[in-house]
Amino acid sequence: MGSTGNAAAESTGSTAVGRTGGRELAVLRARLLAHPGFAPELLALAAVEGIGPGAREWARGLREAYPDAGPDGLARLATRRFVRWAGVGGGTAAAAGLFAPVAELAAVLWTQSALVLHLAAAYGRDPAHPDRAVELLVLTQVHPDADSARSALDAARAADGPGDGPWPRAAEAAWRLAAPLAAQAGGWAALRLAARLLPGAAVVAAALGDVAATDRLAVRTVAAYRPGRALG
Repeated sequence: MGSTGNAAAESTGSTAVGRTGGRELAVLRARLLAHPGFAPELLALAAVEGIGPGAREWARGLREAYPDAGPDGLARLATRRFVRWAGVGGGTAAAAGLFAPVAELAAVLWTQSALVLHLAAAYGRDPAHPDRAVELLVLTQVHPDADSARSALDAARAADGPGDGPWPRAAEAAWRLAAPLAAQAGGWAALRLAARLLPGAAVVAAALGDVAATDRLAVRTVAAYRPGRALG
């Protein structure tokens, strides 16, 4: 695939995902604050529903335009785009004040979710299938295996009713969103940094705007989605 084709494919895909992300994140933020104990699970479900169809069309369109492009080529294209986005994703969140950490952490994880779903599409898996939410939670290290991820998703779907006051809910949602990113970025050291910085928006720039972590996620995802591999 030539450089002109790469640029066109990235531009088309970026515009579509950006529009979807803005709409979905606005709705998702309210759900995260209402049910902070299921923050990563709610984000995974929303990503599959909101990003999955676009990722499927992205892969279909590229295969039609470039019939010689294999899965690894599509995966490289997706990885390059979303790893770059991960470096600036937190800073693009429009929210401020009390709920800024929730908005920015959700934006970073939304970018990582888009990466995983586009890689799934590159390797022939339906990115809009409910199983992708399970895989998202395993690949981003929220849950250690598919069974625990599936149980958590069932509980998130069944969640009902508001939580406590706005600040306790915002803090809990930010903490649960920070935990998987911290695990990717280096474990407890990053998580302690996130805890120290909350409720400041600098939590993303200082600890979670980690391009290297997203790059490692891409490597993990490609290894899982290549033919002959399955997530446990």
